[in-house]
Amino acid sequence: QVQLEESGGGSAQAGRSLRLSCAVSAYRYSGSCMGWFRQAPGKEREGVATIYTGDSTTNYADSVKGRFTISQDNDKRTVYLQMDSLKPEDTAMYYCAARPIIAYNGYTCPMSETLFNYWGQGTQVTVSS
Repeated sequence: QVQLEESGGGSAQAGRSLRLSCAVSAYRYSGSCMGWFRQAPGKEREGVATIYTGDSTTNYADSVKGRFTISQDNDKRTVYLQMDSLKPEDTAMYYCAARPIIAYNGYTCPMSETLFNYWGQGTQVTVSS
C-alpha cells in the first residue's frame, strides 16, 4: 500500500522559514511526479510545486516562486518543500501527492490535483504576522 507521510509543519512568523518533508513508501518513486498542494480554510486546494523525480525538473505556482523550493532525495525516497520568506497567506494544510508516470528528462509535472493518484494526510502550516 502506497504511503506518503508529511512532516515539518508548524507555526512561524512572517519572514521566517519552514521545511516540509514527504517520505514515500511502497511506490515506484523513480521517474514519477511528486507534488505539494495546500488548502486554506474556506478555499479550494491549490498546487504549490511539483518535481519530476527522474531529473528534478520543477514547477512552481506564481504565488510561491522565488520563496519556495521543492527538492528530492532519491535514495531516501523523500521530497522536500523549503519555504522561505513566509507570509500569512501561506497558512494552510499542506499535502504531498504522488503520480506514477512514464515520462522523460525535462518533463514538467502539471500542477493539477486531479492527475495525482496518492495523497498524504497533510501537515498544518500557520504563519503569523
